Amino acid sequence: MEVDQPGQQLQSQVQVKFVTRDPEISVSTAPILVPSNLKRFGLSHVVNHLRNCEQSIPFDFLVDGAYLRSPLDTYISENGLSSESTLTLEYVRAAIPPKFLTSFQHDDWVSSVATSISTKSSREHVILSGSFDGIARVWSQGGQVLCEAAGHQSAIKSVKWIDGDSLVTSSMDRTMRIWRYTSESAVDASVKAIAEYVGHKSTVESLAVNIAVKRILSASADGNVGVWSSLFKELPAAQVMDFPTRIKKRKLAQMGPLVPQYGALGMLQGHTAPVSGVAFAPQDSTVAYSVSWDHTIKTWDLTTMSIVDTKSTQHPILSLCALKPLNLLACGSSARHIILHDPRVTAAGVSAATLRGHSNAVVALSANPTNEWEIASAGHDGTVKIWDVRASSSGSVLTINREGRDLAGNEKVFDVEWSSVGIISGGEDKRVQINATPREQVDVPVGKL
Repeated sequence: MEVDQPGQQLQSQVQVKFVTRDPEISVSTAPILVPSNLKRFGLSHVVNHLRNCEQSIPFDFLVDGAYLRSPLDTYISENGLSSESTLTLEYVRAAIPPKFLTSFQHDDWVSSVATSISTKSSREHVILSGSFDGIARVWSQGGQVLCEAAGHQSAIKSVKWIDGDSLVTSSMDRTMRIWRYTSESAVDASVKAIAEYVGHKSTVESLAVNIAVKRILSASADGNVGVWSSLFKELPAAQVMDFPTRIKKRKLAQMGPLVPQYGALGMLQGHTAPVSGVAFAPQDSTVAYSVSWDHTIKTWDLTTMSIVDTKSTQHPILSLCALKPLNLLACGSSARHIILHDPRVTAAGVSAATLRGHSNAVVALSANPTNEWEIASAGHDGTVKIWDVRASSSGSVLTINREGRDLAGNEKVFDVEWSSVGIISGGEDKRVQINATPREQVDVPVGKL
């Protein structure tokens, strides 16, 4: 098939094949000839012509792992291809940048954020935040503090929902706390500490929760990965911990309501430096992953509490996110990039692909819950970046900057979570910020594209 363009009879042509993973917008994959000077908008016009619909959709195009940002003939020339080559162009719906929705002000840095897990159809999602002031707060989406969880003796480093009625926090005070959350209405809620988990010898940096099997993983600066249960009857009694004198004095001076203490099901030892991130294998709750400042990515068997595999990288790894549909791990590094890692023991190498674009350490990662190809990353460069892992050589697709008054513009972002509420982040600016998930551009009448 040949697509004619008025006034372009002398324009050279190139053969292309259009493919997509979205069946709703698919067209024939038979190769066709198009003018070689076409860019994104012209190619969108061609695909919409092939779709033969009254409404046109703006598209982006990927070729060989990168977004096409130049005319076809320029791409062919720069990549040393023959003009006789057939280019396979994967097209995806173009997205509108994520709109800033709101932000919630804290008294201190915001270290962690998490969206609630609804158990009742009438309950609106609420947002949990952890702060360096040692307090976890539950917010309505309108920005109202519904309740505060105070009890840690130092900064909170991670917060997670266990289910719709309970949550877990971890702290620089070396402990984790389980809290019972009660919500009577959209404006009336309370939280109460019901247990303290003890066993780590340094800051508990990060948490992971598996709701189905009621297990919790903890990553600690002591180099260990803790394995815990949210069912107290499964846990052993807590061992007496030898805290430094200054921490003992602080605990005695600031001791909140006493709660039962429990120990871990197991402490996974093997890292030689602080553990920065943990995750359950999406397909198997008996397998876990951890990353560390010791440059390694480890796979653990939680049944035997043993190491299955270790992969070494060139830089400290600071964050971890499991990409369920792709069977990959996204690992953020101190070297400003993200490694897409194949965790299979039989994988030939460490890195399946590398995403570059941050200008400082990548400290948090979160997958788009509705698009298997997209992830968000939080960096110490003050940005949240959106990535399409199909286009690993194109850099980030979109960038979210901090919003608000009296900002220097380089405030570090410490955490990000992509949920049904939107892209939620927190950082050095003492704010929880919410941006809308990038929307696909709306259909426009044919001829207006």
